[in-house]
Amino acid sequence: MNEVNQPRDPFGDSTLTTILVISDMAQSKVFYVDRLGAQIHRAYGGDSLVIKLLDHWLVLVTEGEPTPDKPYTHFRAPDDTSTVSCSFTIRVKNCHESYQILRERGVNFMTPPVTNGQEVRCFFPDPDGHLFEISEYKS
Repeated sequence: MNEVNQPRDPFGDSTLTTILVISDMAQSKVFYVDRLGAQIHRAYGGDSLVIKLLDHWLVLVTEGEPTPDKPYTHFRAPDDTSTVSCSFTIRVKNCHESYQILRERGVNFMTPPVTNGQEVRCFFPDPDGHLFEISEYKS
């Protein structure tokens, strides 16, 4: 195929960012920056915080009403932490070690690491119930 027939790339050199709606910015900032080690990139007036965790951009935003560019869309923090529609998995080299370090920093896990075949994993929520997993794959 020549250049004329190549489909155009709508994203070019873009990056993907996840928006997480949170209920308490101060509490979430402590969790993501102090406990998980995220780096702050930018803050916007106390209602949004751009952070980088590993190689992933996250924007923490407080709850909000529809805006002209997203009519009929309400931003709300999860109200049922037993139901998950999206989660994050962090592949680690040693799940038990990562678990211990994060526990020492105040992260509350659902269970200690569980081994299932060649995988060792455990889960923890952020202050609003957004679910994270640390997972080790043993080859």
